[in-house]
Amino acid sequence: MTIRVMLVDDQVLLRTGFRMVLAAQPDMEVVAEAGDGVEALQVLRATEVDVVLMDVRMPKLDGVETTRRICLEPDPPKVLILTTFDLDEYAFSGLKAGASGFMLKDVPPAELLSAIRAVHSGDAVVAPSTTRRLLDRFAPMLPAAGPQPPHAELSRLTEREREVMILVAQGLSNGEIAARLVLSEATVKTHVGRILTKLGLRDRVQVVVLAYETGLVRAGGNG
Repeated sequence: MTIRVMLVDDQVLLRTGFRMVLAAQPDMEVVAEAGDGVEALQVLRATEVDVVLMDVRMPKLDGVETTRRICLEPDPPKVLILTTFDLDEYAFSGLKAGASGFMLKDVPPAELLSAIRAVHSGDAVVAPSTTRRLLDRFAPMLPAAGPQPPHAELSRLTEREREVMILVAQGLSNGEIAARLVLSEATVKTHVGRILTKLGLRDRVQVVVLAYETGLVRAGGNG
């Protein structure tokens, strides 16, 4: 199956570089490009796309708001945020808006390709530890951080599911959670799937964000 990719960035030269890398892959095709968020939304209405590589700093409509609007659509493509600086506050906002992950623009081509394939398959695209580091730095600075009203959906989780959710938010992989709780990795994967379903979340990244927002896990510390 060919992964249909859209490039959204106001730098033509950068889009050209990404397009050359992706064009060399037998399982990928760049089906659309846009130089800003407004154009991206227009193009997406007429183009079938699986994964969007999204710059955050663009004219007219930035990548965060564009991501939010894309993710509100039914059956939206996956969005991978591209940022110039590690731990960029825009990347955090992009994750909250519904992006499946973020990467640096100067990432080695092999890592970018792996990330696109991971996004397409529904897996996490940023290392949990990287996401945790991002949240530790920016969660206390943003309006949504700090004391939050109790999240009613959390009450639907079993004790074991809450335990798994906390460990996901602390940056552990499924294998590490399995070892910690003396469970099989398949069982952990099942728990994660149930957490996503019960809380109406798209992926592990959103699990981490919600865990911070609800105080289940605190920035700079454990739950």
